[in-house]
Amino acid sequence: MILLATVTLCCSAVAGTLALLEPAPGRAPDKLVADRADPTPRTPAQIPVRVVGAPFEPNVNPRER
Repeated sequence: MILLATVTLCCSAVAGTLALLEPAPGRAPDKLVADRADPTPRTPAQIPVRVVGAPFEPNVNPRER
């Protein structure tokens, strides 16, 4: 019971300290770096993939193998 209380107090102290050090909620910056980027995302071309082996077929009836 003493161990549980000690761990609880330590975790509470760490959480309280982090809550105090967190920056206060305020006005967000006008323009974020991500917003300044090109609005169309650039994705790499998809490369065809070679499948090795038989295609997967789920066993819907376990009694039949």
